[in-house]
Amino acid sequence: MKRGLDGPAPEERPTPDGRRNKQGIRIDPAVEAKHEPRRTVISALVTHEPGVLSDVSGLFSRRQFNIESLTVGPTEDDERARITVVVEEPDPGIDQIKKQLRKLVPVISVRELEPDAMRRELALVKVTADEPAQVNAVADMYDATTVDSSPETATFEITGSRQKIEAAVETFGQFGVREISRTGTTALARGTEDTAAPVSATESTADGANQDGTYTQTADDD
Repeated sequence: MKRGLDGPAPEERPTPDGRRNKQGIRIDPAVEAKHEPRRTVISALVTHEPGVLSDVSGLFSRRQFNIESLTVGPTEDDERARITVVVEEPDPGIDQIKKQLRKLVPVISVRELEPDAMRRELALVKVTADEPAQVNAVADMYDATTVDSSPETATFEITGSRQKIEAAVETFGQFGVREISRTGTTALARGTEDTAAPVSATESTADGANQDGTYTQTADDD
């Protein structure tokens, strides 16, 4: 009678910790671990040319990233624009956003901003003005500027952090908010620190960029 290899019986053999799926394959606890989403701001310096915003928004759409706001505008250099993205994703998703942005050809540099970065948003809020004195008192509370008024409504411009904008809208709600238009967040790093500057040749090579600081899009975008 043939015997198998010497060793402990199946029930005596050590088994790795962790849950198994229906096929009996062990699920790595590190992979299964849930990552709580967090809100952060990513700044990207890009070449100021047609189609850049379409490329970036298309990337977010394909990857189904949870984007809260996206703004784009010119910089001190006429040939470059700055895209500011507010995202709410788990850390693996935030890392993927930065990685995928760097693969787009028009993107020069990408950086996640520190929590103390200067963040501002502009909002236009149109409210019912049946009680003008009380409405103006709320506007003064939030340093809002009157941009339009009529016997029935008043429209205010409010600039500040997202929290300030939301608090103002909530307070104006007691009079009846008719319409709101918000720009989304724009941001800059504090002090002399660059928000998202072109990387040096050494940094480019280390991060997989070209020598001119741009990134080449590859077929593998995982």
